[in-house]
Amino acid sequence: MADDRSVQQGTELDRREAPRYVLLLRPAKVVTQNGEYLCILRDVASKGVRLKLFHPLPPERFVTLELANGDRYEVEKVWERDDQAGFHFVHEAELSHLLEERSRFRRRPVRLRLEIPAQLSAAGMNCAGILQDLSQQGGRIETTLVLAIDQRVHLVAQGLPPLDAKVRWRRGGQVGLVFEQTFKLDELARRVAAMQPFDPAIPDEEDPVFAKLKSA
Repeated sequence: MADDRSVQQGTELDRREAPRYVLLLRPAKVVTQNGEYLCILRDVASKGVRLKLFHPLPPERFVTLELANGDRYEVEKVWERDDQAGFHFVHEAELSHLLEERSRFRRRPVRLRLEIPAQLSAAGMNCAGILQDLSQQGGRIETTLVLAIDQRVHLVAQGLPPLDAKVRWRRGGQVGLVFEQTFKLDELARRVAAMQPFDPAIPDEEDPVFAKLKSA
């Protein structure tokens, strides 16, 4: 059950008549114009959700909530205090689908899309690359190194500790890695937030997702 402090902070969302479903420790991410940020989906009802945060969010009113299965919900921020924030759904959400979080794929950690300079080394070879997504257990990097499946590599990337990994898959110039040392969710959230400074938001009309929200 949510603690008394959490219930008090969710007062704005409590004004709805729909019942609340408590969803503890459901990892998700908030997608903004300034980057992607890990969070935990705490509870949800027909009109909105409450999230646990690991850091302040960019000052944007309309954002997208994305679950681990890839489902996306356009939401409007109503309030943010300390480590929690409340959002209203821009479009009515199907609660049963959201609660079950169905997926055609095996459940996997939330992946954050980014563009981070990195250095990859394997078998005495070194090559610069770009880390393109990151999760608690692995990542995807663009590199010119020719690597074998299950080959051990060493990754050094801006904002991350040095990481040992194995090659899980390769496709063209992209390589999927699984880390030998995994991240805690809160640690990864804060590291990625530090990589993505809150730049001034671009005008809504320059981004088709947010332009659609503005005209709705």
